[in-house]
Formats: sequence, structure tokens, C-alpha cells
Amino acid sequence: MKTLIRFLANPSVRRSGKFALDLALAWCAWFFAVHTLAHGDTVARNAVWYWMMMAATANALFQLSRQHYRTFGFGDGIRLGLALLILLVGALVSAATIPEPSMGLDIPTRAVLLTGLLWLALRSAVRAVNDRADLPDEDVPTLRTLIIGAGKAGVLVAQELKRHRALGAKVVGFVDDAMDKQGVLIQGTPVLGTSELIGHIVEAKSIDQVIFAIPSAPGSVVRALTERLRPLPVKVKTVPGVFDLLGNRTWKPVLQDISIEDLLRREPIALDQSALKEVIEDQVVLITGAGGSIGGELARQVAHFRPARIIILGRGENSLWETERSLRRDFPNQSISLALCDIRNELRLNQVFDQWTPAVVLHAAAHKHVPYLESHPAEAVDNNVFGTRNVLEACLRTGVRTFVNISTDKAVNPTNVLGATKRLAECLVLDAATRAPEGGRYASVRFGNVLGSRGSVVPIFRQQIQQGGPLTVTHPDMTRYFMTIPEASQLVLQAGLLGETGRVYVLDMGEPVKILDLAKDMVRLSGLEEGQDLDIEFTGLRPGEKLYEELFTDREVRQSRVHPKVFDGEPEKVDSVALLRGLDALAKASALPEGDRQREYLHWLKDLVPTYAPSRNGLGKYEEQASGGLRVVHPLRPGGRAV
Repeated sequence: MKTLIRFLANPSVRRSGKFALDLALAWCAWFFAVHTLAHGDTVARNAVWYWMMMAATANALFQLSRQHYRTFGFGDGIRLGLALLILLVGALVSAATIPEPSMGLDIPTRAVLLTGLLWLALRSAVRAVNDRADLPDEDVPTLRTLIIGAGKAGVLVAQELKRHRALGAKVVGFVDDAMDKQGVLIQGTPVLGTSELIGHIVEAKSIDQVIFAIPSAPGSVVRALTERLRPLPVKVKTVPGVFDLLGNRTWKPVLQDISIEDLLRREPIALDQSALKEVIEDQVVLITGAGGSIGGELARQVAHFRPARIIILGRGENSLWETERSLRRDFPNQSISLALCDIRNELRLNQVFDQWTPAVVLHAAAHKHVPYLESHPAEAVDNNVFGTRNVLEACLRTGVRTFVNISTDKAVNPTNVLGATKRLAECLVLDAATRAPEGGRYASVRFGNVLGSRGSVVPIFRQQIQQGGPLTVTHPDMTRYFMTIPEASQLVLQAGLLGETGRVYVLDMGEPVKILDLAKDMVRLSGLEEGQDLDIEFTGLRPGEKLYEELFTDREVRQSRVHPKVFDGEPEKVDSVALLRGLDALAKASALPEGDRQREYLHWLKDLVPTYAPSRNGLGKYEEQASGGLRVVHPLRPGGRAV
């Protein structure tokens, strides 16, 4: 018995069975047509073999036996219709060549129509039985469900919820603001009204569950609807898994709670796909800091454009392993190489560049923890400044044509060591751009915080909520810019790879978000109440922190060129001699004893970055004792002014 079951489960056997069944139905259709129109005429009866050959040819030509009847859909129906059209044309041509008048054209026409009905009925019956098979368990409550959004995503969610009845969701209707959809039935489900009426609809239809199916809606819309639904006794869910349809994985209607990312999301980004493909396709792309959140996402975004090879470089073996595993899972045909290397190790870095000679380098390696770098400025200078210089020199030596430096909004009027060193890294890129190969692009891209990155505030708040609180906020007025990791990575590629050389590009981060409001939103989304279930405590500014971040200096011009969500600053000239003298002084400062070392770092960072206003509770506490030694000319002074 098991042998018979395995035999019948063989795909070739199943396709052969479907093919034979379709031919049997075609024979029945011809038999019925002959006996109703030709009353068993011998000529028409004998023509059944021609008919069977034509039916077999049409069936095989459109591979109807390969259709999966249990998921038979619109596209399969189109193929079925085309096969019947070819069958009709062939049958009519063949019938016209038979001289006997008893044959006529009515028999093949009716036979084609009956064949089509039988083939369609077979597939529809199997589909209907399969749809009814997944009945909900008796102990699974049925939730009366309202879907917000009657577009493609909403319709897809409704279809899948109807098929997967074990979820216990009964789709009552849609809510959509498009006036042309009001009152219509979409695959049997009514559009009940606009979002303005959602409260009335929930009460009138006894709704138990509301599902957001509007992937293109900005966070402000999601936030407004969530606030409108909060007083109502309904579960609010979203279906982020719908985006898996863009990949190779099968999508299932996994309902999830509304997250803080949903409230902060913005409109999807439209990239210049063809231009990016021209830069990346068949090229070797090297990404530093590839084990980090941004570096890893850059690698995934680059893989979509089929580079010849992706080199993921970093010094953290565990994080690199995670990135490599993710890339090999999602892009199994992509050539990937791993370079375990610290960018401060100039010799090892040059070996990597000599081995792979990349054409595109995305530089995401950096120290980013503000308070840590205030107490360890040597690490910030070594990694963010001299590490960047090592990468740039390796690029220039091996002829890299495209270099993109990932910068931060903390580089604007910095109050901490992180911002000052990242500003110096921008200066190094501007200087390298003057020595880049002809036609090369060397630029920096600056942006703010990314949601979900390691050490960001969102995962910290989630952990504090899971532990029962309290949520810690440094200051009630603190604001930050936020962007999702994929959005930031996509815009980095757009600006850095397609922009001009010698530029500092700035991503449009939208409106700044108050950290206190973010904490309150996350408490509410967890189904808790601030002050009752969880407290929010203010801990005070940490060393190097400031209340708000800036995206531009006073002298930078906010012009959008390469993308509507990307701005670029006014081109700046770097005094290479002054920059080199300052870097030499920073290098010598690393050998000084404790105290003297910090004072010397503070002295030269302020000199090299005139807008640096060190935090008094960070490195700035050494300011009054700073050395009064020889000061260099500011490296960034176009026209004699500091930028």
C-alpha cells in the first residue's frame, strides 16, 4: 500500500493522470456533441480521433496538466482559455476540410464549449473542496474582522484569511478612503465606508478584530487610525508578512500586533533601479562594517543588483557570520567572500584590497556609542578617523572608482567625540575625492538613528517593557530623527553611487520624534497604561549627548539633486596640509599618559572641527586644562570661513 501511495504521489504520475483525465473529459464532450447534433453520424463519430489529438496538443502546449488544481486562480484560467481558443481554431479548420455536410461547424464548436466547461468544472471543484477542507476547530473562536485597505494587499489578506479558516477570522468588510470603492463588493466582501466612519462601523458590525493592510500608508496615517481604534474593544493587527511576496518565500497570513515601526514608517522609496544596476552589476563590491545593522543591510540591498562578488569585511567574527548566513540563505547564487579584518590594521587591509580589487566600496565600519567614546576618545580617533583614512588610501592605491562613507547627523555642530571624529572622516573623503580616479565618485552620506539597530532606543524600550519597566528617558524634551534600516540603506546607495564626487549627502529624515512620545507609544502598543502598569523615568543627559540633532551646518545648502529624499551640501574645499598636520598631532597624542592624552585630543579635535562644542560632562571637562600649544589652520575654510 505504501508503495502504491508513493507511486501515485510521484509528480510525473500525477501529471499523467491529470492529462488522461482532461482527454477523457474532451472525449465525453465530443460524444455528447455528436449525439445531440449529428445523431450518431458515422463521419462525426470517427472524427473523434482527430479531436482527441487536437485536445492533447492544446493541453500540452499550455501545460494544463501542470496546474495545481487546489490553488487554481485567475492566471490559470487565462491559460485554460487560451488553450480552448487554440483548440477551437484547430477544430474549425479541420471540420471545414471534411467534405461531408453532416459534419458542419456546430459539432466542434459545441465540443470546445463543453470541453472548456468540464475542464473548468474539474479544477473549480477541486479548488472548492480544498478551500472548504481547512475548517476552523470548534474551540477556535471566530473573530468578526474588518480590513483597513481595499487595495491589492487588502484583497490578498481577505483571500488568505478565507482559505486559512483555522485562524478563526470571518472577514466582514473593508474600510477604504477611495470614493470609487464605496459600496462595491470586492470578491463578495463589501466596502463598508471610509476611515472616518471606522468607529461607527466597528460598533454596527460587532467587529472583534481590525487588520491594517495598507503597506504604502505613512506612519502618521497608521498612528491616527490606531488612536481612533484605541478606545474600542477590538484587537488591532497588521500583516507585515505580505511583503514576503516580493521574494521567493511563500506568504502566509501571520497576524502581528501594530509595532512602533508601523507608526514611524514613511512612504516606500522609489529607486533608480536601472542606474544602480549599471554601477553594481558584475562589479566587486566591498562593504566594511558588514557585521553591523547598516553594513549587513547594505550587503542585502547590493545583492539584488547581481554584483560579481560581495566582500563583507569586519572584525567581529560572530556578526560577520550572521550576515554571511543571511546572504547565503536569501541569495544562494551570489558569490560572497568574507574578510576578517580590522580597518585599523593597514597591512591586512591592503592585503584584502590587493586580493579582490573592488570597484565599489561602502564604508560602514565605525564606533558609534556616544558615552563610551567620550571616555575612550583614542578608540574613536583610531577607528573613525585613522581607520577611514586607511580604507581611503587603499581605495586610491587600487583604483576604486566609487567610495561611499556612512556618516551621521551627530557630525553637524558636534557636542561629542563621535560627531567630531565622523566629521573628520567626512573631511578625509572630501580630500580623497580630489585624488580619485577620473570619473570616480567619493562621497559621504549622513543620516540619523535607524530603528532596530544594535544599541538603538527601540530594542532597549522593548526589553524594559518585557522586564516590567521602568522605561528610562534621558530628558523629556529630547528629540531624534528616525529611519528604518532598509530605507536608510536604499537611500545610501542612491545618493552615494549616483551622486557627484566630493559631496556630503544628507538623507531626508522627516520630522524629529520626541523620545518621550516614542516611549509612551510603545507602552500603549504593548496594551499597558503609563503610570499604572509601567513608569517612565528621566535619567538626565549622558556624556556627549544633546537634546536634538541637526542634519545641516549653517553654511550647507539644502538642494535635492539625486533623489527627492536626498539633499546635498555646498561643495567644500579641504586644506590638505592643515588636515595632515592635525592628523599627525592626533596620532602622537595617543602615546601620551592619562589626562594629557585627553587634553591633547580635545585640543586638536576642536582645532580640526571648528563647530565642535564638547560636552562638559564628557571630554569637555578637560577643556579648561587643554594645552595651549601651536594651533593649525582650520582644514575646512572655503573662502577663509569655517564651515
